[in-house]
Amino acid sequence: MVNSPEFFLLLSALIFAIGLVGLIIRRNPLVMFMSIELMLNASNLAFMTFSRFTDKVPGMQGGPADGPVFTFVVMTIAAAEAVVGLAIIITIFRNKRIVDVDALTELKG
Repeated sequence: MVNSPEFFLLLSALIFAIGLVGLIIRRNPLVMFMSIELMLNASNLAFMTFSRFTDKVPGMQGGPADGPVFTFVVMTIAAAEAVVGLAIIITIFRNKRIVDVDALTELKG
């Protein structure tokens, strides 16, 4: 059971769903960023699962390095997103003294 692709894909879907619920429900930008990171890590788990188990599925192509390459790209994008997002949050907090996303209306036209 634990060594099957279904288990890891189900775990990936569960982690992604938890991140999506956190992103939709919470209004704190830090929690929203953590939820996005959960969603990105769930996609990393799915990439690694497909990379590990594609050689056992007839008709599936792709080398064993595809999953780690995609995972590295996603981790790079997540790091850049975290740096830029946290810089924006710190700037907004210094100027407005609030971190609630619903209270920020400055960009509304």
